[in-house]
Amino acid sequence: MSEVMGLKAKLGLDVFKEDNEFHIKIKEGQAKDVRLKKAILVCPAGLYSETENGEVVISVDGCLECGTCLLACGTELLEWQYPSGGSGVQFRFG
Repeated sequence: MSEVMGLKAKLGLDVFKEDNEFHIKIKEGQAKDVRLKKAILVCPAGLYSETENGEVVISVDGCLECGTCLLACGTELLEWQYPSGGSGVQFRFG
């Protein structure tokens, strides 16, 4: 009988290739916008966090490129595009 892998184990198999620049950016002056806190709640990779001074920051390492943050926060708060070819996430299902 084969062993079933959990979500975290499967995500751990993924490979992330860096791009020349980040494909997601919080627009200038928007880091303290309360609406941006939705990204903290919805990002399946947990890339968004809040600093002590109330700013939302992102670490794009490990981004699944799902666009959930863009759907939750919109283009008013985020600049989002897919990484250039050959960069970004490469899914490796176990």
